[in-house]
Amino acid sequence: MTNESESLGGFVCAPYLHDHDSIELKDSWVSSKNIESLYFVTATFSEDSKPYFSTSSNHYILAKFKSSEKITKEILSHTSDKPSFLFQIEDSIFDRPLITKTNFLSIYYLEYGDSKSDLRDVSAHIARREKVYRAGFANLTLLSKESPKFAFPYSDHIVMMEISSDKSHQSDNKYCEQTRRDICRKGIVMNNLVSLSILETMK
Repeated sequence: MTNESESLGGFVCAPYLHDHDSIELKDSWVSSKNIESLYFVTATFSEDSKPYFSTSSNHYILAKFKSSEKITKEILSHTSDKPSFLFQIEDSIFDRPLITKTNFLSIYYLEYGDSKSDLRDVSAHIARREKVYRAGFANLTLLSKESPKFAFPYSDHIVMMEISSDKSHQSDNKYCEQTRRDICRKGIVMNNLVSLSILETMK
């Protein structure tokens, strides 16, 4: 399983604080062969997840990576007080051709939906949504100098949706929330963790 999940890569959200460390990290990722895509994003944490991530930032560098081991070393070599979020893809739901551009990422967590039938239902609902061009199940690792006050209990039950769109971020957020509500109607508790609005593509 380790080799398979490693090959699927994942995403990392590193706080962008407009300081020397942030700029240095961004520049190294622009030229890194381990980074497939790089974005400047605004993060909106849900009310449910805020208590767990009270030291989070508003602006992040979002990088799609191939190897998490390299990313972890790079993040921990910098001295930010705010945590970085590493999402390792465990299982791809689907990967469609990109029609317009990557505009929005919505990241959710399942409270109790870890049975195979629940995961099949989640996959089936997301697959019907045309604007979702890539989706997968992931786990979350928090990279920080200090341990958080409260450990996030759903780190192994992450659902990620990448949205291809030329609409507003508000419109894409509503689209994702409708998908979440449809899944919840099946009795599967799926909550929003964070929404990432892409402001600039850097790679």
